Amino acid sequence: MPHEQLSQQPDLVAVSLDPVNPAEVVASVAAPDAGAVVLFVGTVRNHSPGRTGVTHLEYETYGEQVIDKIAEIVAEVRDRWPVTRAAAIHRIGELGVGEISVAVAVSSPHRSDAFPAGRYLIDEIKARAPIWKKEHWSGGSEWVREDLHHA
Repeated sequence: MPHEQLSQQPDLVAVSLDPVNPAEVVASVAAPDAGAVVLFVGTVRNHSPGRTGVTHLEYETYGEQVIDKIAEIVAEVRDRWPVTRAAAIHRIGELGVGEISVAVAVSSPHRSDAFPAGRYLIDEIKARAPIWKKEHWSGGSEWVREDLHHA
């Protein structure tokens, strides 16, 4: 059964070439009826399963389809939990080690709803959004699929 939408403001769903600002993501879900805000920030690391020495990543998306898919996932979050607001922004282009590649945040009246809603949001974006990742390391590069077992 869908939950009542607690806020009339639209959710933030975006892809961007610009750096992600976690404070702006948190501010986008702030609301007077929210007693909990959960933020997840994913960063570029210098290794991946079976490989060390990753120097940078490159992300590409498939046009507006990625926005539509992330908005669909946000709608699912709203159907499952009483979320006040939600935000999801994924960076595209070339990102160095330590840079933020993705940030999601949800607010809700209580933390018991905010945590699973935020986890679902990031897990489903990684599993279903048409975003491709190319790993670069000294001596080569390769397009890779997210390994959800290491989430």
